[in-house]
Amino acid sequence: MNVRYTARQATLTPEIKAYCEKRLARLKNLVDDVLDVNIILNIQKGRSKAEIHVQAKGRGYVIIEETLDMIESLNRAFDTLETRVRKDRAKWREKKRRGGRERKILAPVVEAPEPAKRVVRANFFSLKPMSLEEALVQLDVKAKEIFLFRREGSQEWAAVYRRKDGQYGLVEP
Repeated sequence: MNVRYTARQATLTPEIKAYCEKRLARLKNLVDDVLDVNIILNIQKGRSKAEIHVQAKGRGYVIIEETLDMIESLNRAFDTLETRVRKDRAKWREKKRRGGRERKILAPVVEAPEPAKRVVRANFFSLKPMSLEEALVQLDVKAKEIFLFRREGSQEWAAVYRRKDGQYGLVEP
C-alpha cells in the first residue's frame, strides 16, 4: 500500500502521522487490495480539512471532512471511510449470494404448451342494405377494425376496414 501525505498550510506532526498509520492498519484488515492512499491536510481560516483518497482494486473512495481540530477531522474521515467500505463489501456479498440463488431457480425451465386456438364470434355486420358512406359511419361509431354489410341495390356482401395508414379499405366479392 502506497501512502502519500500532503500538508497545505499545515504541519504534518509525528502524532498525526502515527494516528493515520494506526487507522490505515485497520483499513487494511477490511480491504486487502488497497493500492494507493493520499492523505491531504489543509488549514484555511481556522478550519482543518482532511481529505482521504483511496484507490482500491475496482473501487475508489474520496472522503472529505472539515472541523476545527485536525485530529477530529481525520477521525471523522476514517470513520466515514470504514463505513463506506463495510457497506460496499456487504452489497458485494449480498449480490454474490443472490446471484447463486437466482441461477438455481432459473435452471429448470419448462416450456409451457401452446394454447389451443379458438374462434370468437363477433357481430360486426349489418343485415339491412346500406351505402358505402353509411358503412364508414358505422365503422367509426362502433370503433372496430372491420365492418361487414350488404350493398344497397344488390344482395352481395362487402367489407370495409381501417388500414394501418389511417385510410379505409373496401373488399367486394
